[in-house]
Amino acid sequence: MTDSSDDRPSGQTDVPQASQIPQNGPASQSNDETSGEGFSPGAEAQTDTDAQPKKRSRGRRGGRGRRRKDKPAGQDAEGAAGRPSGQSADEAPATQAAPRAETPASAEAWAIDAAYGLGPAGQAAGQAADQTDGLPADQAEPDQPAAEPAGQESKAKSRSRGRGRRGGKSAQASAPAQADKAEEQPREYCEDLPADAPAAARADCKKKRKKMFIGVLPGELVEVVLTEDDLVQEYYVEMMHQAKTKGNIYKGYIHNVDSALQAAFINYGAERNGFLQIDEVHPEYYQGSYPLKKGARFPLIQKVLKSGQEVLVQVVKEPTGKKGAFLSSYLSLPGRYFVYTLGRDQQGVSRKIEDEKERERLKGVIDQISPPEGVGLIVRTAGIGRAKTELTRDYKYLHRLWGDIKKKVQVEKAPSLVYKEMELSVRAARDYLTSDVSEVWVDDPDTAAQIREYVALAFPKSPNMVKVHTEHDRTLWERFGLTRQVEQIYSREVTLPSGGRLVFDHTEALTSVDINSGKIGGEQSFAKMALKTNTEAAQEIARQLKLRDIGGQVVIDYIEMKDQKHLREVEKTMRQALKSDRARTDVSGISPFGLMELVRQRLGSSAISVSTEPCPCCGGTGIRRNLEWQALQAMKSIHRLLRRPNCPSPLQFPVRQELAIYMLNNKRELLTEMGSRVDCRVEIVVDPKLP
Repeated sequence: MTDSSDDRPSGQTDVPQASQIPQNGPASQSNDETSGEGFSPGAEAQTDTDAQPKKRSRGRRGGRGRRRKDKPAGQDAEGAAGRPSGQSADEAPATQAAPRAETPASAEAWAIDAAYGLGPAGQAAGQAADQTDGLPADQAEPDQPAAEPAGQESKAKSRSRGRGRRGGKSAQASAPAQADKAEEQPREYCEDLPADAPAAARADCKKKRKKMFIGVLPGELVEVVLTEDDLVQEYYVEMMHQAKTKGNIYKGYIHNVDSALQAAFINYGAERNGFLQIDEVHPEYYQGSYPLKKGARFPLIQKVLKSGQEVLVQVVKEPTGKKGAFLSSYLSLPGRYFVYTLGRDQQGVSRKIEDEKERERLKGVIDQISPPEGVGLIVRTAGIGRAKTELTRDYKYLHRLWGDIKKKVQVEKAPSLVYKEMELSVRAARDYLTSDVSEVWVDDPDTAAQIREYVALAFPKSPNMVKVHTEHDRTLWERFGLTRQVEQIYSREVTLPSGGRLVFDHTEALTSVDINSGKIGGEQSFAKMALKTNTEAAQEIARQLKLRDIGGQVVIDYIEMKDQKHLREVEKTMRQALKSDRARTDVSGISPFGLMELVRQRLGSSAISVSTEPCPCCGGTGIRRNLEWQALQAMKSIHRLLRRPNCPSPLQFPVRQELAIYMLNNKRELLTEMGSRVDCRVEIVVDPKLP
């Protein structure tokens, strides 16, 4: 890092105070938008009619079997299917009474408590983490299933027992095993539910199986995995030698201004200068007069910015390849419940908070906090149901943090770092740890202690949420069966449940995803096979986009479908699957060529980009010259060297081991003949340093 005071013109003023920044800056777009419409795929019901009672017919509960000859067709089909194997009709127990329906009063009280954070219901309300202005947006809350109508429980049990008989296992035999398996899944977040909680809330609570795993190599590496039902949904990696800079705030100076790009290049201490567009420059940094042209939103950058001028910038997008970081002079500090913005009086609530009463309550809390001029507050979804005291505490913390940054700005010389984002392990607890996460497993005791302090404040009723992995004979990933899933992130191909395959290919301009049907047995028509494979592919592609953090243009080549209804169903499945993505996405329909285009926001450096490098053999193309071609090229070089005057004998030619074995097995006679022409012996030498 060098002192740039000599590069700035004399009389340069210090960086302006953020508290004096005017309010006319452009408002940032919130990242908590979700794309697509709510959709629940429904299958077409198929019924078979049979006029002859002696023929086989499809049972009303999905099973097959002959009707009893002494009974008319269709009589008491449910009762026969619902009895355990070997039980007669006389021994069948009486029908159980339907479960007691929740009273409207109790359900309404529960909804009010959940919305306003009162009592146990407030603790059970869903929380998520979103950020705005280029920061990662939060995960959409899963929709709660509707309460099961009274009288349907006995029929569901009857269907379950009917399937058990066909499989050779009775419902009584499988019930204990299922109960034991359910007990293996800790549900501490369900203990806060009262006994009279609505069935919908209790069903939604029980279905959540989210866990967080944090692997730490102290001082070197942090890995974070989020799973749902033992399936990896998100994966983040941070290596300390190339720690992420997104969210960091720097005091830098303008290295040069490019009038053609209408942007400035900022020296903020990194290897490459950052890129600052005119629309990301706050008017406080404008120098001199700047009359706007007709229809223009911003002045010409060369008229208002000068080389050597100091600016306070924040990294919005990490450097990628040969491109420098994307910077902004509109700063923001993320907290647990608020995003604290500088330079704009933007007061608002996350768009993912859809309850109007809760939105009004949170807006009222912001009005009571009354932030100073030039400071904006945006409530994150983690603020749902939180009391005013908790929200105020988070605001005061962010306000003190900004005060410390301002003091540091006054004493530091440009370029310098004035605010550094938290490391991944602590940041994951702040942004990704929500109330629907049942467990947090950490393999480092010191990191676990830090997360416990946070959990004690954010989730006081779940003190045992954080657990330490102490088994040294196997890794945390191996203990919970995550190794294969994590390694698959780096694979070019992904296998679908029905046997199909996804193939991911990355180019400079876009990422292409090809869907191959593979071998799917039991399908009676190509249309059904295409619909099933494409539906599975849509769900898996949405998951892989999050895991690999694929940003920019994505083109998906679906298997051809003729039916317009099938096309719409796949499109809705894709939009529904992308609702849980923290990044903003924009999805198009499927074109007549079977292609779907989507654009996804890149949140940061993906695990693939920080842990891989181009292949030295293929140069990153994914292919290389075959051994025959390489051998011929080596023979050309040997032929040229043999014709030089004073060629040493023997002539030693270094190659890598694989090529040496190939040449000695296939080109030995030609090498001998070439050497005999000039009376020189040729030797192939293995050089382990060659790629």
